[in-house]
Amino acid sequence: MLLLAFDTATPAVTAALHDGGRVLAESTVVDARRHGELLMPAVDRVLSEAGAAIGDVTGIVVGTGPGPYTGLRVGLVTAAAFGDALGVPVHGICTLDGIAYAAGLAGLDGPFVVATDARRKEVYWARYDSPRERVTEPAVDRPADIAQTVAGLPAVGAGAALYPEVFTDVRAPEHQSAGALAALAAVRLAEGTEFAPPLPLYLRRPDAQVPAGYKAVLPK
Repeated sequence: MLLLAFDTATPAVTAALHDGGRVLAESTVVDARRHGELLMPAVDRVLSEAGAAIGDVTGIVVGTGPGPYTGLRVGLVTAAAFGDALGVPVHGICTLDGIAYAAGLAGLDGPFVVATDARRKEVYWARYDSPRERVTEPAVDRPADIAQTVAGLPAVGAGAALYPEVFTDVRAPEHQSAGALAALAAVRLAEGTEFAPPLPLYLRRPDAQVPAGYKAVLPK
């Protein structure tokens, strides 16, 4: 087994290789505006560090969000292209689940909350009873609107760090780890657990909209 995992649903552009037992190489760069530029160099770095070729990969693991439209689609389109070109399966995993699993690897048990930055003064979030057991569907909300729901719970993720008045017990990690995402995928594969389809969890419409009432420029 050689899993190539990556996620671009958050400002962390992260990629990793996992052999089913351990992370062989990982690269993470935090930059919210350069997902398209940074992802392929990250993939090249982890392949080079592990001494592997892209043809050695037996499966792709990709974070499915939730996340902003532009960044999220970079990873999903790349995953689909790799899967098609290599003839290997593409496994989708909720980005929040990857961060929750990373929190478990860092020593956090449960219950706790994962929250990432959704911009517009909102967070993408979900609640977990343990690092592998999500008990709410991913959602997007203003922190003040979920303050009672998350009160007193440890929280991980960059979204939680932005709103300490609501998430009062912020823990590591702050960003997604493709290594943790790959490790979670390896566990699920060993257990025979089904994966989510590699489709985006946007949770809201993109910022870019077709303008209403625009004038036609072609002659009638």
